[in-house]
Amino acid sequence: MNSFAERFAELYKGKNSTYAAIAEKIGISLRALKYYVSGEREPTLSTLIALADYFDVSLDYLVGRSDDPQRH
Repeated sequence: MNSFAERFAELYKGKNSTYAAIAEKIGISLRALKYYVSGEREPTLSTLIALADYFDVSLDYLVGRSDDPQRH
């Protein structure tokens, strides 16, 4: 199963964006996003929801609990 950091990296590749733009869009600092992506810290539920919305995937997919990115 994929971890959040692995799933984020996969989704990030598919977007034409930067970490800074993503952080700004979801309302967190760039430093916080880098901590989450590196696995140094775990994102809050509200941050996970914002990221799932940003990437238009389900929470389960984002955190590696499902291989189905579709929201149901």
